[in-house]
Parts: sequence; structure tokens; C-alpha cells
Amino acid sequence: MNGSHEGKDCANLLGYPRHAEHTDLRGHRTGLTVTELSCANLELEGYYVMLSKQCGEWRITLDFLSKFDCPTGPLDGHGYPITSIDNIIKPWAFREVEMPSQACRKASFFLKTQHFSTDYSPVAISRYVSERTGMHVVIVDKKGPKVNGYFVLATEIFDDSGSPHTLEHLVFMGSKNYKYKGLLDKLASRAYSNTNAWTATDHTAYTLDTTGWDGFSQILPVYLEHVILPTLTDEACYTEVHHVDGKGNDAGVVYSEMQAIQNTSSEIMDLRSRRLLYPENVGFRYETGGLMENLRILTPERIRSFHKEMYQPKNLCLVLVGEVDQVHLLEILDNFEESILSDIIPPEKKFKRPWIESAQPPPIKETIIETVSFPEEDESSGEVTIALFGPDYGDEISFAAIDLILTYLVGSSASTIQNVIVEKERLVSSITYNMDSRPNTVIWFVANGVATEKLALVEKRIFELIKEVYSNPLNMKYLLECIRREKRQVKFQAENCSDFFALIAIDDFLFGKRDGSNFEKIKSLYLYDILEKWGEDDWRSLLKKWLLDAPHVSILGTPSKAMVDEIKSREEARIEARKKELGPTGLKELDEKLKAAIAKNDTEIPTTLLEKFPVPDTESINFIKSLTARSGLAKNLGVPNNRVQKIIDSTHNVPLFIQFEHAPTNFVHLTLLLGTAGVETNFLPLLPLFFENFFNTPFMKHGKKVEFEDVVKNLEQDTISYNISGGESVLYDEGIAISFKIEPEKYSTAIEWIHTLIFDSVFDETRLSATIARILAGLPELKRDGNRMANSVDSIIHLNSKSSVKARNTLVKAVYMKRLKKLFHQEPKKVISSLENLRNSIFVFNNMRVLVIADIDKLISPIEPWKLLVDKLKDVDNPLLPIINISERLNEDGKNPGNYGVVIVPMSNIDSSYCLASTKGPKSFTDPILPALCVAISFLETVEGPLWTAIRGKGLAYGAHFRCDVDGLIQFSIYRSPDSYRAFQAAKAIIESYLNESTTIDKYALEGAISSIVASYGNKQATIAMAGKSHFVNSVIKGVDDDYDTNMLKAVRNISKTQILDVMRDFLIPVFTPGKANIVLTCATIMKDKNSKSFEESGFKVRVQELKDFEETYGLEETTDDEDESEEDEDNSDFEASSTESNASDSEV
Repeated sequence: MNGSHEGKDCANLLGYPRHAEHTDLRGHRTGLTVTELSCANLELEGYYVMLSKQCGEWRITLDFLSKFDCPTGPLDGHGYPITSIDNIIKPWAFREVEMPSQACRKASFFLKTQHFSTDYSPVAISRYVSERTGMHVVIVDKKGPKVNGYFVLATEIFDDSGSPHTLEHLVFMGSKNYKYKGLLDKLASRAYSNTNAWTATDHTAYTLDTTGWDGFSQILPVYLEHVILPTLTDEACYTEVHHVDGKGNDAGVVYSEMQAIQNTSSEIMDLRSRRLLYPENVGFRYETGGLMENLRILTPERIRSFHKEMYQPKNLCLVLVGEVDQVHLLEILDNFEESILSDIIPPEKKFKRPWIESAQPPPIKETIIETVSFPEEDESSGEVTIALFGPDYGDEISFAAIDLILTYLVGSSASTIQNVIVEKERLVSSITYNMDSRPNTVIWFVANGVATEKLALVEKRIFELIKEVYSNPLNMKYLLECIRREKRQVKFQAENCSDFFALIAIDDFLFGKRDGSNFEKIKSLYLYDILEKWGEDDWRSLLKKWLLDAPHVSILGTPSKAMVDEIKSREEARIEARKKELGPTGLKELDEKLKAAIAKNDTEIPTTLLEKFPVPDTESINFIKSLTARSGLAKNLGVPNNRVQKIIDSTHNVPLFIQFEHAPTNFVHLTLLLGTAGVETNFLPLLPLFFENFFNTPFMKHGKKVEFEDVVKNLEQDTISYNISGGESVLYDEGIAISFKIEPEKYSTAIEWIHTLIFDSVFDETRLSATIARILAGLPELKRDGNRMANSVDSIIHLNSKSSVKARNTLVKAVYMKRLKKLFHQEPKKVISSLENLRNSIFVFNNMRVLVIADIDKLISPIEPWKLLVDKLKDVDNPLLPIINISERLNEDGKNPGNYGVVIVPMSNIDSSYCLASTKGPKSFTDPILPALCVAISFLETVEGPLWTAIRGKGLAYGAHFRCDVDGLIQFSIYRSPDSYRAFQAAKAIIESYLNESTTIDKYALEGAISSIVASYGNKQATIAMAGKSHFVNSVIKGVDDDYDTNMLKAVRNISKTQILDVMRDFLIPVFTPGKANIVLTCATIMKDKNSKSFEESGFKVRVQELKDFEETYGLEETTDDEDESEEDEDNSDFEASSTESNASDSEV
């Protein structure tokens, strides 16, 4: 993020494989907790006694179905009986025993093999394994309203067919007992749930995200049957994977997805890297998503064969995170297993464990450096990818140590490599690293924004810098701080990241030892304690072994305009040849085949089946609640009557607007929110530079200059993460959010940092020059993203120049920063003066709002530290400036969409299309139309709902969604489409079908839509921090009452079908109507003419423009050609500073 150091994503934070306790209760029969007894005196001879620990209780179970709690409690420390099994049985010697004829319940076939609590987070983790099928279950008991499920299969393949990826889609098309496409998702939406899936190189994961256990438990067995026993019909494969439509074009959901990414720089470079790292007998070599040429010939038989091979219960791990009823869960799983036994490969049949029992890659013999091309008309900059093999997955010490040494080298602007090649030598716009967990881990470096002629230099320079680090004394103090900060981040992510433990469990299932010995070590952070004791020689040895002396594979990605033309001409020729070969008759047959497949897939779901799954009660959902307290100007919103408010009132009073959200958390989430209304228009485009520079600039302390590297190191020492960005995270798009995540004891320190960064920071010429260069170097990569550019053009069209969102737009930066670079080279003080003006207009007392989410009881003094800041601010008696909604920044085309029409922007580097249509929408959070609008949109775009069926189900796009953000516009977006116009028309047709009553609003689908809205409110409170933020957004940003959400949920439950139809007619159909909507379409060059013709024939005014046509200068003019980007340009070009909406001093930009 801009100007941020948010830390690593939660998947990599622990830096080592994950483990847990193992309790061995196996008896005489291999794999069973069974002890054979001879109990003649009880007339039980021939029966078995099963001893197991379930849900924390020891139980004795007779296999003829009688179950009793065991009064002896836990046995010895290892889980073994203290005395003989006969002594355990004695307490029941004279009890009445139920016989087999009576209806009693069996003990679960799922045996608990591990259970432990982590010592850094209030989480308990249990692991079960089925003794019947070998299915694995990991439960992370975590408080909150959400239950998240991850159903993971290790999927290994030795080709580029894309079979693993196709199943990610086909599983949702029906199962043995639930044969109907869309049934699973319709049931899920009714149960406050969302389903999703992803395909990685080494696994496929299916997710179930639910608000409340009742909904989760209802959907779980249906979902699992879809995974293990899907229908996999020819018709489903035809529509979902690949087909040729009646016009001779390639389509299909999977095909469209891969079409959008196959020729991108990242995909081309990643695939070539893996081709060089791995031989043909190692699955990591292949593109599991599928290459287009392979997807075109993939058969249903190949997909079914792959499913049969890989989708076995013993290769399945269920990871559940949330408040799970474990007894109920085991009952569900036992019944599920019973239902599938006759349909699966016999569990006792030998199974080759993917990745572990397969061939392992040989070491890289020698360094390989290759150059590959990717299609791009802008040939100025490319990318560098470097890959090295790391330690074995089970070598957790080395894994964690490498992760930390990489942080030391690349983790921030103060780290060695980033500091040199990004900040000082300005060779790249960014450099990042990553580690892939595998039997042999892979270490990746990626450098972006590299001048094409310097690609080889950058690759060489990275290893020169590693060698310099090795040859010189290490900064052990900084390295120690890296360890301690990462330890803090682990604790933070464990509390705040819903998939933190899930991703660890997934890696362990894929690569860990089956006895659980890898998993158990996540119960503590002892690895960091070990690494803190490492000496310099230990780190130097690690650096030498895994980075300095290790052969590597480097890929230099070079942009190629010729490749753009080559791909276009090749694709046109291929499709044209196909059309010629098929002829009109063949094309008609394909069209009929597609229609028949769609009809078969869309068989109507019987209502009797839906009725078997009632909408769950919401009473069991454990929503997270925070207590609000206010200080200073925030009290104008009302003074709560609770104990937290009394604590705040009893402390020092400051006039600053501060809202506290008290919740049981071990951390503090501190956000300073600022408006941009007071900023002069011609200074707004400086915001990206201001953001990037904010945490990376020197400051003056006691008359001495503290260099930016020390600033960054000290910030890292005091925080978990820090960030500055636009206010989108709190629904204040036109605002600025400065945030810190800290431990409670660092609360006052964070406030001191805010003071220092506002009042003591220095706009340093060297730092500003480096930041401008970095921004410019990163622009080509941003402009290669078709979806991003559609949104960028849209904001240029609809927002006025007072909008900070528009001013931060990539298409503004593209020309503004280029000109600013020249101006800064000639007149640096002029640019610095403008930045000071910008800073002074932002950091004023009545433009500040503070949010503190914390356990207030853990803050020594919640209010007093703010006096340091307030005492430096002026005009503390001024009234608070209002929150500016983005709807107030709409220009004439934004206020009255329709006149602009359709703009088509061809992009040479994409193979797909993206569309964004806009019409008038609500501007207030209290607009009475909102409940009906929410229900109508939820109804239309729910998974397997009308839009899904009409567009994604027919292979017309990867996704299509409405956006209604109360910003004055309703927008409809089409994502990754082979034919955006057809997708656009399909959406219009489905809405019209409801309005002309050829289609009716289904009762069950409507219930699902309302349940989806309920789930969305649960999503807003998924974590403690999110719950506190949600309350702040309602009261401060939206300006609504505390019961707003409750009243909205009541309102949506009472919306009638007539109200939905009214909304469709008055608000949604205009999105598709000429004269009422503006439309932005970015597409592959080959699609330009077809889309232009189609929209014109529909009555839209159409124009075709290039991205550069939307670049805006905000009055920063120059007299020379912008194409000259040389920083050392010594021409005496004249620059003028002017503004279309406000006057600026002649001495400023």
C-alpha cells in the first residue's frame, strides 16, 4: 500500500511448518482405539470396548451402541490407562446395559489425535482422523459470529490440461443426491453462507463462509457430497470449461478466466521459472489452471479420471475456524461417510500421497538466466523474477530464519536491498519476496518497474548486494528487531486474520508428517526465541548456504510490441480458419449444442427439495459487540451511558474528536481520519507523493536530523504495522486515513509518532526525487491491468477536479508525475512549497477525527497522550469540518449519466474485456429506497442467481455485479469477459424478464437474497477490529443511529416483490439504457470493432479512445514534449502552475 508497512500476509508469518500434540490411543487393532475383552460375568463376551477422548471427555463405548462418560477422567500424561482396562470397566459392572435391539448411538469413527491451545492467542485447536476413510479434520475454536470452512485436497497432476482448475468449478454443478446446478449455492445463501474455491499448484480448496454454526452445519454434508460425488456431466464440462459458441468464438468460464491471465507478464514469467526449476516428473512444473490450447482439447473423461484419482476422503482435510459444535460435527461427518462408502474407492486400497511420495526435484546444478517476452505496447519497463530452492518443509528453524533474513534484506525501505536499488539507485519501483511451502521450499524475489535496458543489471545487482551483506558486519540490532516485530505480527494476525491458522493447517496437511509432529509447534512461538539467540556467524552461514552459494533461476521479462501484434494476428487467423472450416451449418450445430447443454444444466430445482432446508434462526449467532465512548468534539454525536464512557470522562479532557470502541483485544487499532475539502485543487495530485513520502522521510529532533532509514527502523520497532492511504477502509473515499496497529503499551508512543510525522518531518530533496522516480517506474505495471483501467477511466469521466479520488488516479499520475519530475529537477523548492501547503491544509484541528479500537482497561491513559498533539494545533475552537461524500464530487456527467455514452478503450496487453456501466443512484444512507435496492441487487447477483445463470453460467464472463455505494451512482460491472456486449445484453434481458412477467421472483431465491444480506452484516463484524470499525462508520461516516443496522435488517425482511420490481424498473434498467448510462469498456485490441458496432446498434453513442486521452494535468503545464522522461534533462522548459477551480500562488505548483 502507499506509504505503508503493513507486514506480511498471514500465510507466511510464522515462518515454519506447524505442529500439535499427539495422543496415541491405538489398541491391538492397527488404527483403531479398540481393546478386545473377555467379560463373561457381564455377559458381554465377543464385544469390543472403545476408549477415546472426544471433545475433552474420556468415553468408554461398547460397539453394540451403548456409550457412557468415563468417571476416571484423563488417564496418564500420555493418554494411556493408569490401570488395566478391566479396572476402567468396573464402574459399569452392575449397570443395566442397553442391547443392540435398542436405538443407541455409536461412537464416532473420527478419533481425536491432537488437542492444544496456543500460548499467544485465545485459540484451541483439535485434530481428528477418521479410522474408516482416513479423512482429516482440523478445528480452530475461535470466538466470533463467523464459521469458516476450508475443504482441501492435495491435487497433483503432470500436464497443463487444467483438470484441477476445472473441478474447482464443476463441483458446484451438482452431486449424486443433489443433481441440480446451483442447488448448493441456493441452499448456502439461505443459510447465511457463501461458497467459493481456489486452485493452487499443489492443492484445491473449497470454502464455506457462514454466519453462525446452525447454517454451517446444515450446508456441510451437502457441500461435501458435491466435492466427493459430483455429477461431472458432459453438459457441465461443455459450458463451464470450454466450448465454441455459435459465432465461432471460444468461451467457457474456465477458459475465459485463463484467457485473461495467460499472456500477462506475471503468468509468463512464473510458468517459465517453474519449467526451469522442475523436471517433467514433478507436478510443480505445470500450470494447474490450464493453458488455453490444452483447455480447448480437454475431455470430460480426463476430468473424471483426475477426480477419481485425487478426490478420495483420505486425501481430504476439513479445516474449520470458529465456534464449532464438535459433537454435532462428528455426527454429521459419520453420517456423511456412511452415505458415500459404496461410491468411493475402497478406503483400504493403497493411495500414493501427492507431493510426498512423488519424485522430488533435483538441486539446481547451475544458475540459469533467461529472457522472455510478454505482450505490451509500452516497451519502457519490464520485470525480474528470481527463484531458489530453500530448505525442506520440516526444517522449521531454517524456514523461519530464511523468512527473517529476507525481511532484513528486502522487508522495508530501510532494509539493505530495497534501500539501495529502490531508494538510492532507483533501479526498480519495488522489490518483494515470497516463500512457497513445499517439500523443498522455493524462495522468490520479484522486481517490478525495471527499465528494460537495465533488467540484466538489476538481476546482477541483487546478488551483488547479498554478497555485500555477507561480506560486511550484519546489523544485529536491526535483525533482532525484525525477529521481535515478526513475533508481534504473528500474535496480531492470530487474533485478526480469519484464515491465519487455516493456511497453516493446509500446509501441514499437504507436506507435514501424518503423526502430527510438524503441526504441534504452532502452539508456541519458541522458534523466535531460538533465533533471538543466534549469533552473527549463524546468520552469515544461513545467508551463504541458501542465497549466496545457491544456484538460482532468473527470468528477465521484456515487454514486446511485436508480440502484441503477433498474438492478435495469430488469434484472428485461428478463429477465422475455424469459422471457415465449420461453415454456417457447423456454427449452427454448435449453437444448438450449447443451448441444449445450458437447458440440461438449468433443470429446475424442485421446491420440495429447497423446503427441506429451512432458513436457520439467527439467535445462535454470536455477534461481536463493542462499547462506544467519546471525547472532545465526538461528544456532539451523543454521550453513551456505559462504564467505558465513565473511564474516559474521568481522565484529562482534550477537545479533539476521539471515538473509542472498547472490545476484548490484545492490541490497539488507531486511525487518524482527515478530510481533503480544505486542500486547493491544484495540490490534490500531490497526494500520492505525500502518501509515499509520509513514513519515509527524515525529521528534525532537538535540532538534529534523523535520517529516513532510522525513522523506518524506529517505526518498525514501535509498531505492528502502519499505513497511510485514502479513507476507503472506513467508507470515506474522499478522506485520508493514517493508521497504526500497536500493543497497548505503545499507545502513547504511536500518538508521539503522529505528532512527529506531522510537525517535525522534513521534505527532503533526495527523498522526494527518489519517491517521484519510484511512482513513475510503477505506472506501466498498473496500466497493464484492464479492470483497474476501466475503473480509472470511469472516475475520470464522472468526478470533478475537487475529488481526491480522481486526483490519486493512475491516469492523473501518468502525466502529472512526469511533469512534476521535470519541475522538481529545475525548481525543487517550488514543489516543496506546494507540499508544505498541502500538509498545512490537511493537519488542522477541525479536520481530524480519531478512532481507537482497544481494550480500554489496558490503556494506562486513554486521553492524556493526545494533549501533545492538540497543544501544537491551532484554532481548536473551530467547528468540525463535515464529512464529504464522494457524491458531492460528481461532475455534470456524474450527476446526469447518459450524455457521455460508451467509451471503448483497447488495450494491447490483455486478452479479455472489462465493462463498467453507471447510472443515477442514491446519495444518502437514509434514502428510503435503500432496503428495496439492497434486496433487488442481492436477489439478482447471488451465486447461482439470475445474473450468475445468465452470464457466468453461459460462459459470457467470469463475474458480473452491481455496485451501489451511496455515492450518487449505481454501477454494473462485467469482469473478465470474452464478449462484454453479450454479457451486458444478457443482464438487461434477465431484468426485463421480471418486469414483463415472463419470469417471476422465486420465493426461495428471495429468502436466500435476504439471508445473504444478513450474512453481509455478520461479515462486517467478523473480527473485533471489524466490529469496532463498523460502529464507527455508522455513527461518524454515515451519521446514522446505533440501531441503523437492526432497522435495515428489519426493513429488508419486509420488502415486497412489487417493491423489488419497482427498483428494477426505476434504478437498474437505466444502467442498460442509452441516454441514461455511461459505459466504460476496456478490451483486447481484437475486440474493439465488434464491441463498437454492437453498442452502436443498440442505440448508444460510442467513442473509441486511448488511455492517454484520459490523462489529466491539473493545470501543471509544460512547453516541451512529455515523452522526454530523462531526469537529467537540462532543457530550460517553462512550467506553469494553474488550476481550473482554485487559485494558487505563483510560487507553488
